[in-house]
Order: sequence, then structure tokens, then C-alpha cells
Amino acid sequence: MKLKIWLPKSDRQRVLAVWKPETDSLLTTLPLNYDTITLRTIEKYDVLWIKGRSIVRAFEVEHTTSIYSGILRMADLMALQPNLDIKAHIVAPAERREKVLQEISRPVFALLEKGPLKESCTFISYEAVTELYLEKRLEYMNDKVLDEYQERAE
Repeated sequence: MKLKIWLPKSDRQRVLAVWKPETDSLLTTLPLNYDTITLRTIEKYDVLWIKGRSIVRAFEVEHTTSIYSGILRMADLMALQPNLDIKAHIVAPAERREKVLQEISRPVFALLEKGPLKESCTFISYEAVTELYLEKRLEYMNDKVLDEYQERAE
């Protein structure tokens, strides 16, 4: 999709052991100008899709770890940068769907200046990621294709 990808330094070697990125698609530094606290938060995201100097999509992958920690990271960024327009996603196995959607909808996350977290953060299942990965025309699409695979909390 012609996007740059950020992986946190702590996870990079494990990911690169099973995934070989296209030339120059993996970033080693973030091309972003934010305050130190915001940058520290952003650098910890499991995956960022970046176009130019903007974050297009942010992903937290919750396989065995607490769903809540990923959602807190999403909420932290939205609280630190309420004018930032980032589409955020929690990626997890389908059996964790209800838990993710329930946590995104917690009352504490409804009070963000930007609006409720459930309006900017969605769930994407591993199965949906696999389906998208198998799409033969993926290289001709843009990030909006994810809108078909995401699920929103009520």
C-alpha cells in the first residue's frame, strides 16, 4: 500500500525473524515532531502505518497479553494529542472480540476530549488480517480497505 511501517525496537527482531519487509518500508526512526511524552507513547505501538510524516493507522496486537494495556496506549495517545486524526485498531483472535469491544466502550474512555475512544478505535480479528493479506490486489489498495475488516463497539 506504499506505506512505511514502524515496529517498536523491543519487538523488531522477533518480527523480522518471520517477516521480510519490502525495501525501505520499515522505519528505523519515526519522522514525527511531537513532545517527548507523546513520542515515547507512539514508539511503543505494536505497528504503525506511516505516510510521509503522518500516522495513518495504529495497531496494538493482543494475543496473550492484557487487552486493556493496548487500549490504554490508544487512549493515552488520544488524550495527549486530541487533534490527531489516527485510526486505531486492536488486533486479536476472534474469540477475544467481545472483550475488546467491551473494554473500548468503558465509561472512562468516553470522556476523552476528542470523543469516545470507541469512535476512533476498532477491533480487527486475526482472521480478517489473514483474509486481507491473501487479497491479490492489495498493493493497489490504500489503507481505507481496513474499514471493511474492522468492527466497532456499539
